[in-house]
Amino acid sequence: MTTMKEAAGTFLSQKRIAVAGVSREKGGAHGGNPVYLRLRERGYNVYAVNPNATEVEGDPCFPNVKTIPGGVDAVVIATHPDVADEVMQDCIDAGIQYVWMHRGPGAGSVSESATVLGREAGLTVLDGGCPLMYDPTGDFGHKMIKGVLSLVGRMPKEV
Repeated sequence: MTTMKEAAGTFLSQKRIAVAGVSREKGGAHGGNPVYLRLRERGYNVYAVNPNATEVEGDPCFPNVKTIPGGVDAVVIATHPDVADEVMQDCIDAGIQYVWMHRGPGAGSVSESATVLGREAGLTVLDGGCPLMYDPTGDFGHKMIKGVLSLVGRMPKEV
């Protein structure tokens, strides 16, 4: 197994990243929007995914990861866990190698069945935490949350 820190570094070294589950609400506090915006600010080619939107945060939005022109290298799943299996299957079908299921202090997007599905297909699946907890996208607040979640056993140590 790979440490979470190593897996996060590899994930964040990808340059074409989709965020599945972004909200149509501009600047929404929903987990997907802050991740999407931070990745965009840091120079990533980032793609919004929401089957109920054509535009998110002023950018085009795609109904699923399979419809992104040119594909992506990695996906952040920031949906309800009930949808994570479907998104994971889309990632498998699209040949995406790296998937991060977002989870902070709340329930997040982690689905045990989606984790198993992705790993059995050979994907690197980060099942918890947030890309904003790690450099080069990290910030002090998210790193503090990571520390607290690590102390209480809610951060994966390995993937």
